[in-house]
Amino acid sequence: MTEDHKRLLAVLDVRVRDLIAFCDKQKVKINGLESALAQKESELQQAIRKIEELNAKCDNMLTARVISVNEGEMKSARMRLSKLVREVDKCIALLNE
Repeated sequence: MTEDHKRLLAVLDVRVRDLIAFCDKQKVKINGLESALAQKESELQQAIRKIEELNAKCDNMLTARVISVNEGEMKSARMRLSKLVREVDKCIALLNE
């Protein structure tokens, strides 16, 4: 082998080692990114579950509010009806006198 071939082989050897080192660094980086992605996906799933829970609570609260409003309205309607019945009874009593 000539000196030129030896120099080219040495350059090739250095470049191959650099390429292998670069590949190893990229593998480490990819593994880190994959673990970060898995963590973010887990956080996203937790957030989705929390949103679903909060939506369910909100629906329950709205339903409870509607029911309580209806109960309040029913109570006031009963009171008005009772007042009207008492007035009618008074009128009947006056007519009977």
